[in-house]
Amino acid sequence: MLLKELLRSVSGVRQVTGNQDVAISALQVDSRRVGEGGVLFAAVRGVAVDGHDFIKNAIGKGASVIVSEESIEEPKSEVTYVEVADSALAIGQLAAAFNGHPSKEMSLVAVTGTNGKTTVTTLLWQFFTTLGYKCGLIGTVENRIGEHVIPSTHTTPDVLQLQALLGEMRDGGCAYVFIETSSHAIHQQRIAGCVFAGAVFTNLTHDHLDYHGTFANYRDAKKMLFDQLPTTAFALTNIDDRNGQFMLQNTGARTRTYGLKKPASYKAKILDNGLSGLHLRMDDEELHARLIGEFNAYNLLAVYGVARELGVEKAQALTVVSNLKGAEGRFDYLTERGVVGIVDYAHTPDALEQVLKTIGQLRKPGNRVLVVVGCGGDRDKTKRPVMARIAVQLSDQAILTSDNPRTEKPVDILKEMEAGLDEALSQKTLIIENREQAIRTAARMAKSGDVILVAGKGHEKYQEINGVKIDFDDKEILEKSLKT
Repeated sequence: MLLKELLRSVSGVRQVTGNQDVAISALQVDSRRVGEGGVLFAAVRGVAVDGHDFIKNAIGKGASVIVSEESIEEPKSEVTYVEVADSALAIGQLAAAFNGHPSKEMSLVAVTGTNGKTTVTTLLWQFFTTLGYKCGLIGTVENRIGEHVIPSTHTTPDVLQLQALLGEMRDGGCAYVFIETSSHAIHQQRIAGCVFAGAVFTNLTHDHLDYHGTFANYRDAKKMLFDQLPTTAFALTNIDDRNGQFMLQNTGARTRTYGLKKPASYKAKILDNGLSGLHLRMDDEELHARLIGEFNAYNLLAVYGVARELGVEKAQALTVVSNLKGAEGRFDYLTERGVVGIVDYAHTPDALEQVLKTIGQLRKPGNRVLVVVGCGGDRDKTKRPVMARIAVQLSDQAILTSDNPRTEKPVDILKEMEAGLDEALSQKTLIIENREQAIRTAARMAKSGDVILVAGKGHEKYQEINGVKIDFDDKEILEKSLKT
């Protein structure tokens, strides 16, 4: 496409200097990937580096167009310069136009919140696939185009990958696409250029303060998604969450709510909650669901609300919801020699508390709860003592261990977790740095009827240590440990 055609989709263009009839062959935000022949390089300010520092590199490698927030000193006549108010926003809009605005040709639904994003998007993919539609899924565990699985590296891909992936989904015939939308992605404008049919807010708890700095900044980043929704879209929020109503302020979309406690557009009540599943009254009708726990009642209700907003009839929606299966690594459980083993991605204080409270409600009197948990390295340190305290308080035996230490020393992370324990709590806590050994220890300690929770990594099939990802599967190790 010609540059002048692409620029029609860009807001905040201040000035264009040079030839606008240049044919664009590729878009780049990494100067190392720039080549000759119509490449546009956008200088984006990142967390660690500023793309403006690499404009000369990009030109040296043959960039034909530079998109920047700053005026260029000593411009070259063979290069076209586009000065914009926000480079991150501009490259998203350019990427959407370059790929033919794929989101306009499908129903794209974003799901944001601290917990529940993966489960809700996965359940939505299942739901609409069951109805016979080809669907796309973009998220933490995997990306899907219909039944074709594409490995995922981030919760939300970077802006260029995202628009290219949406283009593949459109070309592949996807009618619906469901995308996990992280606060990082929203704040970094990775979803710029997307036209959403709707967005869902699940909940907001302590997480990612290492990036956002304050809880208010974290909350406000989530809200940005709803602020940019078109009037044709829906905004569906968990009204039982104290930040649920806040998300709907200033949105131009039609507002809808869901909840178990407060009055809501889509309401449910838990009639029974056991290891066999949930018995719910949803939208004044009773149904049995395969998923377990109050948090999954919220997830199922969110899915139901989206389905209804997208035009699915009530009876059909309730029928499909009752047959949905959970996402991998989310309250993923197995039974061996009478012991129930549960693997869950819970890596925030709230998620860990919710899972442990659910287990506490489901276990039989006299049976113990054993939890194996760690905290990731190079991430929010303030939650470490909080998570340790929750783990020990809500279990009969806690084993603190390594998670993904990344570039930190596991022993240092464990010391910060231990700081959250008083002497009494320390009495029922073991510290075992090696994660596999910690899981095996829990399995040896468990008796028939006990429940073991291995928390923090869920679906992940690796452990990241000093930049190296080593094969590691919590569920596989737990199952083997319980069999031996």
